[in-house]
Amino acid sequence: MNYSHPLLDGFAQELPSDTLEKAKALYMRVRDGFLYDPYHLDLRKPALTASTIATRKRAWCVEKAILLAALFRKLGFPAKLGYAVVTNHIGVEKLTRYLRREEIVFHGFVEVFLEGIWVKCTPAFDARICRVSGVTPLEWDGRSDSMFQAYDGGRAFMEYKHFYGTFEDVPLELMNTEMKAYYPHLFEQIYNTKEFSFRHLWTLE
Repeated sequence: MNYSHPLLDGFAQELPSDTLEKAKALYMRVRDGFLYDPYHLDLRKPALTASTIATRKRAWCVEKAILLAALFRKLGFPAKLGYAVVTNHIGVEKLTRYLRREEIVFHGFVEVFLEGIWVKCTPAFDARICRVSGVTPLEWDGRSDSMFQAYDGGRAFMEYKHFYGTFEDVPLELMNTEMKAYYPHLFEQIYNTKEFSFRHLWTLE
């Protein structure tokens, strides 16, 4: 999380002076500043670096969490990365075909220290994707945990099945090892198409 990199400067400008409002504004910039895209995954260090993510227009939950945590640190807020195994019950048929199982491994979120407490926030799904999927965008007040709701509009939505804990930096080895355990086929051949791509620590290019 190279938060001092100049490519992150633009995200930290023209923010409210109030601490909570500043944190909330950063959350919204990352949540809605990138179209959520879980179909092009790169689990290598260069791709999972905040300054690299800042140059993109699309990002998946792990990338958005890295960038948001880096921006929090840039503004002096202690921040950590959190990861979980989840099952999303809405609008994931295409992703499930690629993953070959319903669990989404290493879903990323952020913990930030504000006003004396650690609070969680989840910047993964932008407002546009939520409209397409018919779910409510996840808001965050800066004071309480903002994690995906179990139900939305009476439908089962997000189920958290396992928490890996929180980390000071991206646990690259653990992330790659866990994904290999859940999705071994992704590590057995090359996936590099316009529709779906996957790269990992042991990719040979």
